Amino acid sequence: MTKTMRAVEITRPGGPEVLQVTERDVPQPGHGQVLLRVAYAGVNRPDALQRAGSYAPPPGASDLPGLEASGEVVATGEGVDGIAPGDSVCALLPGGGYAEYVVTPAAHCLPVPDGMDLKQAACLPETFFTVWTNVFLRGNLQAGERFLVHGGSSGIGTTAIQLAQHFGARVFATAGSADKCRVCVELGAEQAINYRENDFVEVLRAEGGANLILDMVGGDYLPRNVRALSDDGRLVQIAFLNGPKVELNFAQVMMRRLTITGSTLRPQSDLAKARIADDLRARVWPLLSSGRIAPVLDSEYPLAEASAAHARMESSEHIGKIVLRVG
Repeated sequence: MTKTMRAVEITRPGGPEVLQVTERDVPQPGHGQVLLRVAYAGVNRPDALQRAGSYAPPPGASDLPGLEASGEVVATGEGVDGIAPGDSVCALLPGGGYAEYVVTPAAHCLPVPDGMDLKQAACLPETFFTVWTNVFLRGNLQAGERFLVHGGSSGIGTTAIQLAQHFGARVFATAGSADKCRVCVELGAEQAINYRENDFVEVLRAEGGANLILDMVGGDYLPRNVRALSDDGRLVQIAFLNGPKVELNFAQVMMRRLTITGSTLRPQSDLAKARIADDLRARVWPLLSSGRIAPVLDSEYPLAEASAAHARMESSEHIGKIVLRVG
């Protein structure tokens, strides 16, 4: 195996143009880790935040962007059981996915679902880990409940719609165009709300309010989300595309017994992520292998065109996931 690899690094904080191809040493797996030869790497909003200088990697993580990948296990560290060189996997990464090789805890690897190729598999880890932990574990979504996901045509949104619908929820989604709304309905949303034309608060209040909202917008959406919730409703915040600060009247939260919570995935412990992986393997991977749910792929770019992939993502014109072709 080669000692060096191609990788895309963040040369300085800034726009997509700061992503540049470089050469790095191939990392070596430590205890409990595996080394993957990357076939495809997923492109996600946290990558862009890191590139802009507002989302630093956790201590010990690679400075290279990339939080998910698919590929072949080529080496294992000490203490690794149940996974071996030659296995095809997709994996949640602490960073470093924009490269020909990457290391990650073996417990964060999942098998490529039956009938899927490595390109599709690279779309899975970041979004499925995020949706499962926030919608079903933290948000405690139940069958029959009204669930609203903002950004329904994003990677997170298309995943959340499918999983929530499969597990019996009534699903509502917001999106910014007729085409995006159509995709949300095709994936299982009962109603898709074009936020440029209609008020999601009015739509949800007419239905009795949302029992659970998954939001990545933040900003002025926070008080609107509170109004859109049913009594005893829950809001789970996973990002702040419109900013993290806003004025909110907490009297409504108290009087209507609302719950506001949130999380980010990357800073969580390796053990916490391993437990999410175990849940996904048992509850969700059979759905992927049977074809009952599937990732939505928007576009593919070669590794050297990572800047174009970021520009596509930040244009918000994409529907579903964007991947980099590495191997």
